[in-house]
Amino acid sequence: QLQVAESGGGLVQPGGSLRLSCAASGVALEDYTIGWFRQAPGKEREGVSCISGRDGSTYYADSVKGRFTISRDNAKNAVYLQMNSLKPEDTGIYYCAGEVWITTVQTMCVTAQALFGSWGQGTQVTVSS
Repeated sequence: QLQVAESGGGLVQPGGSLRLSCAASGVALEDYTIGWFRQAPGKEREGVSCISGRDGSTYYADSVKGRFTISRDNAKNAVYLQMNSLKPEDTGIYYCAGEVWITTVQTMCVTAQALFGSWGQGTQVTVSS
């Protein structure tokens, strides 16, 4: 059974950078799609970025394109989210989630979040001066 745990959140100034980690256990990432989701105060949870463990295909929300980079390290069974040029609107709780590959990463990230069966506790990211 897949289990994921995220870490790396914290307080950073606008324009700063932060790197989130998602450690998977129980199974090998090669068979899974891993996604990063966030929920800002008063807003619904949104898909930030997802990556396929099969072929490395990625998806980025328009709001983070060019600033965030998702990557994987199958040897360490981990997925990372490098966040650069952070903005106050990036503030929120970031969650890592995983599921056996079902469909495209875009579909899973945007229209089928319910497909993800394993979720971490979340890590707080606060972007503020």
